[in-house]
Amino acid sequence: MNVKEYAICPLGIVPVRREPNDRAEQVTQWLLGETADILERQTNWTRLRFHHDGYEGWVDDKQLAMTQDPPPQKTVRSVEQFVHVSTASGVMLVPFGAVLPHYASGRFRIGAETLSFPGRTTAQPNGTPVMRMLALKDQWLNTPYLWGGRSPFGVDCSGLTQMLFLAGNILLPRDAWQQAGLGAPVASLDRATTGDLAFFNNEQGRVVHVGIILEQRHILHASGRVRIDRLDEQGIFNEAENRHTHRLCAVQRVV
Repeated sequence: MNVKEYAICPLGIVPVRREPNDRAEQVTQWLLGETADILERQTNWTRLRFHHDGYEGWVDDKQLAMTQDPPPQKTVRSVEQFVHVSTASGVMLVPFGAVLPHYASGRFRIGAETLSFPGRTTAQPNGTPVMRMLALKDQWLNTPYLWGGRSPFGVDCSGLTQMLFLAGNILLPRDAWQQAGLGAPVASLDRATTGDLAFFNNEQGRVVHVGIILEQRHILHASGRVRIDRLDEQGIFNEAENRHTHRLCAVQRVV
């Protein structure tokens, strides 16, 4: 009887490429402990579909491992900016959002190795999903913008929203235009509440940016770096540049 195998990320942060080569565009990142289905293999590369958001891309074979463990119904993730964990082969960096397989009592298992994790996780929820997201937002401030990024070392706009919602145990799709299809529309900015998602479009009407609405008409988003700016009916207003930088097109309530 053939046992189905899955791919699992054995490293802290792994780039996922549009094409099977190191020079190809990074479309997203794969974090420690996240799992995926195998779609296709080429020389030294494997195309994966990730279980947490259904996104697809190519990963270098040297940066993945195989497991026969089926994807868990519920995952435990780190909510620390990053933690260094000692392994048999050296120190490994565990970033915010990394999955901690078989987590129990401060320990998790990758492959045959059981490791100690001294940080906070989603297994210790405190408050509502929105409260948990907001309590963790400050550790993302000033993270540099990185196309395809999902970590505190570089993140894009939809990666930021995806990772903070994961901290609240809420799964979002990977791209801003996909996230815009979730939840219930909010009729006006006056009716928006903290934790709602605001979306912004380009001149062709395509959703190209997303951020999390904060109190007093402010927004957390990634543009150049993760930052907090003013938000009005026109869009995001950058006070340092004294201009609107993104055009508001929709507000959605996911939580």
